[in-house]
Amino acid sequence: MAYSSSARDFVALSDLHPNLARPNVIGVVIGKTDVRSFPDRKNIGSERYTFNFTIRDSPTYFINVQSWGREEYIRSLSESFRVGDCVTIENPLIQSKEAEREEKFNPVTPSCYKLLLSENHSVVKTSLCYETDTRLLPLLHLPVKDPQDYYSLGDIVANGQSLNGRILNVLAAVMSVGEPKYFMTADKRKGQRCEVKLFDETERSFPIVCWDNESIQLAQSWIPQETVIFASDVRINFDKFRNCMTATVISKTIITTNPETAEANVLFSFIKDSAQSGALHDRMKEQANEPINLETIVDVYTVEQLKEKALQGDGKPDPVYGIIYGYISTLDIDDNVSKVMRNRCSICRFVVNEMSNTCTFCSDVSPESKSTFASFDILVDVTDHTGTLHSCYLSDCVAEETLGCTVHEFLMLEDDQKTALKWQLLLERSKIYFKVTLSPNWRTGMKVNLLSCKLADPVEASQSLLGRDWK
Repeated sequence: MAYSSSARDFVALSDLHPNLARPNVIGVVIGKTDVRSFPDRKNIGSERYTFNFTIRDSPTYFINVQSWGREEYIRSLSESFRVGDCVTIENPLIQSKEAEREEKFNPVTPSCYKLLLSENHSVVKTSLCYETDTRLLPLLHLPVKDPQDYYSLGDIVANGQSLNGRILNVLAAVMSVGEPKYFMTADKRKGQRCEVKLFDETERSFPIVCWDNESIQLAQSWIPQETVIFASDVRINFDKFRNCMTATVISKTIITTNPETAEANVLFSFIKDSAQSGALHDRMKEQANEPINLETIVDVYTVEQLKEKALQGDGKPDPVYGIIYGYISTLDIDDNVSKVMRNRCSICRFVVNEMSNTCTFCSDVSPESKSTFASFDILVDVTDHTGTLHSCYLSDCVAEETLGCTVHEFLMLEDDQKTALKWQLLLERSKIYFKVTLSPNWRTGMKVNLLSCKLADPVEASQSLLGRDWK
């Protein structure tokens, strides 16, 4: 490294101004675009090459860097570092930025300047200094936007096409990372695409698409069902072909992997609770072959009473079983098949990994002995006169019984038949048996599984409304 690691050798990004002579700066790369080319107006028939990146040297300050030049220089410079590397920049040109124009396509930064790199005068080097790395690398886990300023995936789905074209922030966990797919554009340029499935407490499968090599490489480093991302300034679109909302990584986007924020910690806990507490408990119960006898469940609750018990309970980890006389108020079975189906392990009946299609819990069973099968896995809302329980699980055999059809029969239905089936169940007064696992790590404070859902006897329902059997 050409420079000492001492902080006095570098100008803080917050102190940059155009009158500085031969400044040196250092920072960690938090965002980077692919190399692009444009027709050179001064030399007709030739092209100029460019790429941008963003560096950060403190929790509050980061700046965009732009480089222009010959193809060989730009490609070599771009390939010399990646997002997450610490770099030093010698003698960049400091220039005032036109915020309204430039931030339409580049990340929004707190600096009123940008840095320009010249092939003849500027030098970029990766930093290999331990002292520097330990100071800068933690900045990779700090979002560049307010950590509370984001949409949940459920909010995006709920708002639907009203968000089409909007630029917003997303906090979510990684469910799966697809393989990059390569193609040739109409003008003979190479292209690539990678789709990542996200999930959170409100939505279990939401696609975000990467079109550039830099974001695809970053996505390949994510560990499914263990990684959380805060994606600032992604574009939201309605995919007409798949009839669903999607997110797209664009040149403005900065993705923070495993952010160190209170909101991300809640999501980390949700992942852990899903994979360990809830999932393992359900698997062990299924393996033990102990079906729940509904006749033993007699306590009746209203939604309000159940929420009070769960959120202000006595801290007992044991599940709560009960009955609600209410109705299903959300049942999206005619929207997208991927939202109502999951593959399960034929041995333990637990949901298998979406990417590998293998069960992560039956590791002691040979692959030849294992198989998977399609199963319902639906998130529904349950409502009565006192409130609503959001994102309750209606799955497997209980879902088949409620819908009155098997998975195979459901897949044979036309879209209008699925809609008709939905409206046979929606908003009908029902007797709903449930199991609630109290879990402070979940945003709602509890995980609700429906054990049975059938049309209620009018007399029973009216007695419930009069409060005769309330717990």
